[in-house]
Amino acid sequence: MSEESAPSGENVSATTEPADVEVKVAGAEAKPAEPVDDLVTTHHTLKVGRRRLRYTATTGRVVLREEEHKDGTFGGHKARAELSMTSYVLDDADARTRPVTFAFNGGPGSSSVWLHLGLLGPRRVVSGDVGALQPPPYDLVDNPESLLAVSDLVFIDPMSTGYSRAVEGGKPADYHGYQKDIESVAELIRLWTSRNGRWMSPKFVAGESYGTLRGAALAEHLQSRYGMYLNGLILISSVLDLSSVDFENQRNDRAHALYLPTYAAVAHFHGKHGRRSLRSVLDEAEAYAARDYPWVLSRGNRLTKGERAEAVSTLARLSGLTEDYVDRADLRIEHWRYFTELLRDERLSVGRLDARFTGPAAAAIAENMDADPSHDAITGPYAAAWNHYVRDELGYGSDLHYEQISRLVHPWSFKDFEGRPIDVSPKLERAMRQNPHLKVHIAYGYYDGATPHFAAEDVVAHLQLPAERLANVEHAYYEAGHMMYVHEPSRLQQSRDLAEFVVRSAGRDT
Repeated sequence: MSEESAPSGENVSATTEPADVEVKVAGAEAKPAEPVDDLVTTHHTLKVGRRRLRYTATTGRVVLREEEHKDGTFGGHKARAELSMTSYVLDDADARTRPVTFAFNGGPGSSSVWLHLGLLGPRRVVSGDVGALQPPPYDLVDNPESLLAVSDLVFIDPMSTGYSRAVEGGKPADYHGYQKDIESVAELIRLWTSRNGRWMSPKFVAGESYGTLRGAALAEHLQSRYGMYLNGLILISSVLDLSSVDFENQRNDRAHALYLPTYAAVAHFHGKHGRRSLRSVLDEAEAYAARDYPWVLSRGNRLTKGERAEAVSTLARLSGLTEDYVDRADLRIEHWRYFTELLRDERLSVGRLDARFTGPAAAAIAENMDADPSHDAITGPYAAAWNHYVRDELGYGSDLHYEQISRLVHPWSFKDFEGRPIDVSPKLERAMRQNPHLKVHIAYGYYDGATPHFAAEDVVAHLQLPAERLANVEHAYYEAGHMMYVHEPSRLQQSRDLAEFVVRSAGRDT
């Protein structure tokens, strides 16, 4: 192992709970052993500038229990799930002033490994970037830009992601839906906060992608259910109203308009706008998407030939597509098709999560690409880094597969939204009305084709809040994709932005 890839701190101790032993009694049916937490604790150091941070890492699975009530009778506190998590706590810090940030990714079905090893944690994966991807077996290095410098960290893997599973005989599908997902993550946050004596600490929630939808609803749930008020909410690659990005209904003209600035940014990155600056291209695309494009789409076949020709020309120029394609698409460009079409003449697919990436198309005549080259580029490095790190440095061993992106969560249930759009912006509004000190930081990537920046901006612009509460929302933009920290300049800037946000929002000297 090279010096660069060696763990930064000596593993001083590793402790686990003793495993339960299942006892079989002759003539009796064996019952599953009562599950227990299997947490492992290790000690490490991280050099941040001239400081040397000593911290304690804890990883493993925490048993979640639910109170059982039936026919007016209390049936006990029953084990229902075992959620995996990893926490980092600065040694000898004052819990009254030391913030703690609870973080997770999205999906639904994603583990927290991306934010953990890509941006926030004390160790990070070296995966490379566009045009300079690292070869296997990759590397893991210290992260002096870690948010640990200003906040303790708790990374959470929702049900069926990471090592999280239902208890033996349990039903994981019960947790594969909007409401139960929020409740289970909230319960883990409550347990960790109570067991670690952190109710008086400044608290933050950080989510990425679907994790922003979860995070906004979670902020309201923590406050309303437990009275746990947050200092800050971090939304990375935000999507709070799924109708703003929904192409399942091809006639959702709102989504078509809100995606246009992203298409323009992507076209700019791939050389379709000549010497123009990215900002000038975005300004034009955003102005057209805000006013003229919605009007054009609303007119339908009432457009005159001249109006339609002008719209076709403008959309083709901004998106980088041909006028023939835009015309045949009836002025409505669907995003999966866009990333397949933009560089079709070069037989390349463009990344959806991060459109800076390209990869060879499986078929030059395909309607949709067979795979996202940006996802392909990072899956291997993160899997290798985590599976090494959790065993060799954190001391946790499990024969379970760590579900980096789990397909087990589908179909995902949105039954709470039956008959209406999936939209948690009212939850965010309620949380911000309830808590005047709740600050919100939203991070956008211009080349993010999964949660486009202009769509997220539009949702925020329609929050029904007074001006003084809207002033609690801040925005940060990066010339990168969905996981903007894959781009090294963006990672460095985002790390600074988040640290500053936490310090400002904690309201105390951290």
